[in-house]
Amino acid sequence: MAKGILGKKIGMTQIFSTDGELIPVTVVDVTPNVVLQKKTVETDGYEAVQLGYLDKPTRLANKPEIGHVSKADTNPKRFIKEIAGNDMHVFEVGQEVKANIFAEGEIVDVTGTSKGKGYQGVIKRYNFGRGPSAHGSGYHRGIGSMGAVDAAKIFKGRKMPGRMGGERVTVQNLKVEKIDLEKNVMLIRGNVPGAKNSYVIISNAVKAKNPAINPEALN
Repeated sequence: MAKGILGKKIGMTQIFSTDGELIPVTVVDVTPNVVLQKKTVETDGYEAVQLGYLDKPTRLANKPEIGHVSKADTNPKRFIKEIAGNDMHVFEVGQEVKANIFAEGEIVDVTGTSKGKGYQGVIKRYNFGRGPSAHGSGYHRGIGSMGAVDAAKIFKGRKMPGRMGGERVTVQNLKVEKIDLEKNVMLIRGNVPGAKNSYVIISNAVKAKNPAINPEALN
């Protein structure tokens, strides 16, 4: 089972369950996506459905973009991604995909781009330990041994200081607490990758049993 929808992270808030439990949730805007293309093994070598999220002005799109979305009779999109598999093939090109393909209480994976943290050392970047903190030590937050004694080089893959964040990250097994189809928002328990107003992909959890696509979502 492979199903998913594109959205935008709005921010975090908290709600209360029926038994009074305070639950931190992330609010995700899930304005209906449009199916732009259906890919098959015969034509593309693999099976997937291409979704488009959030309209953008035609003046910001080039001719190939406009020609591509015209096949779905829709406007150019700001965020376009594919959902692999053939389960989403029940949707036709030009049809809208809404949040009700998921159900409240369902377990999902959320993929996004993590916040950029700039150039960081190995303690923050890889959770390395630090040296002695006494005044006599001249080595507090250094990287330590490079591991190369005779090779006279640093071997590939060595963990060193560098740019941190700004990477594709997936947080697994998050629970959908609430879906509001009128406001096109989804409340997901916990935090999801990315800054406010960043785009995310919500898909079925690969490590959990998920129900099939809700038939009402096809109408």
